[in-house]
Amino acid sequence: MGQAEIIGLGRSGIAAAKLLNRNGWQVTLGDRASAAQIQSRSNAQELESAQLELQAAGIGVKLGHSLDLEQKNKPQLIVVSPGVPWDIPVLVEARKQGIKTIGELELAWSYLDSVPWLGVTGTNGKTTTTALISACFKAAGLNAPACGNIGYAACEVALQSSVPDWVIAEISSYQIESSQTLQPQIGIWTTLTPDHLSRHKTFENYGKIKASLLLRSQQQILNGDDPYLQKFDCNKLSNSYWTSVDNRLNLPVKKDRQVYLQDGWVVAFGELILPISLFKMPGLHNRQNLLLAVGAARLAGIEKKAITEAIANFSGVPHRLELICDYRGIKFINDSKATNYDAAEVGLSSVTEPAILIAGGQAKEGNDQAWLQEIEQKAAFVLLIGEAAPIFAQRLQEVNYFAYEIVETLDQAVVKSVDLAINKSAKTVLLSPACASFDQYLSFEHRGDCFRELCQKLKD
Repeated sequence: MGQAEIIGLGRSGIAAAKLLNRNGWQVTLGDRASAAQIQSRSNAQELESAQLELQAAGIGVKLGHSLDLEQKNKPQLIVVSPGVPWDIPVLVEARKQGIKTIGELELAWSYLDSVPWLGVTGTNGKTTTTALISACFKAAGLNAPACGNIGYAACEVALQSSVPDWVIAEISSYQIESSQTLQPQIGIWTTLTPDHLSRHKTFENYGKIKASLLLRSQQQILNGDDPYLQKFDCNKLSNSYWTSVDNRLNLPVKKDRQVYLQDGWVVAFGELILPISLFKMPGLHNRQNLLLAVGAARLAGIEKKAITEAIANFSGVPHRLELICDYRGIKFINDSKATNYDAAEVGLSSVTEPAILIAGGQAKEGNDQAWLQEIEQKAAFVLLIGEAAPIFAQRLQEVNYFAYEIVETLDQAVVKSVDLAINKSAKTVLLSPACASFDQYLSFEHRGDCFRELCQKLKD
């Protein structure tokens, strides 16, 4: 086959290395992090075990390593993990030299392109929508693993002994960028608001990357309630379907191509599917996610009975408005996945007021106006953590909101939140950071897990 280099010692990089090795490639897996830095990661023991397994299989593992195109034996294939920027100089140069350079997701696609894929993208709502779709397919008895940003790495699915009936992939803009031949059977676009602009530079460029996945999909489902998507040129899409919670879709789309709510029922393509009362998750945004999922399931031929069973039993996803515990009459809710202003605004709007809000982390670019307005209306007090704390404090002052305190760390915030909630008769303590996690944590999951542990300590 030839020589392949994988960039990134993480779950997707390890899976990609194993897949290529099994198919006859000579594989090297490199990571810029040193052995000491790898050892400091929360999953260090798991990575060390994987490293030994890879080396035993003849796969080279190089830590503290950067790809070098000046070396004598250049790779014929470079596979990039999702977190590696697509436009770093060495990857740009590799593409100029004609070295095949792809993302881990596209590598999986190259081995599973005979299986129908369902790709879910968007700024917010991807994970819940993907999890809902996966639940519907599972209820129908299908082998349809969720992968990408949820569940398995895509290459782990390709390594499984049984060929899946469907691949359900939550796909970030990073993964779309590095998977330019991926062509889902069904592409779903949940929302679009400014995010990842430090990587994609402009909102327009970010939108184009998202749109490219839909343009390559054979069928498309879009959230017709999203202001940006309402302006999308439908003529560019070959076979599109649209959703609307309030059944007021302002687009020239026939009812047999819509999924909407009417008289307390979910209606898909002109057919009653299930009463909305069976759906337990709060918030308008979750109803939008539900309609996208029901539309996808029906396009894939899933029967109404299986969809109804799946939705009735669906309780939510970790780190997205996840109820952790009820302590002294206060609900502690983990919304760590709210890593931008729009997601955090939706999270705060979905909980019982008044609330104690814990926010902060590594700040992102974006419009914070709606989030600040929601804080003014629903937050009894705001506890600020991480790098963004001074910036958020300034923004709160600018809108004449002074019920906040900088506490720096999550453990301090959780401890303080109890007395604050009692004194202010708050019903909820909500971790909804509006920030990335990388200033203090390895991921939003790591941050949410720490919040869960801290809440459990309160109860203990």
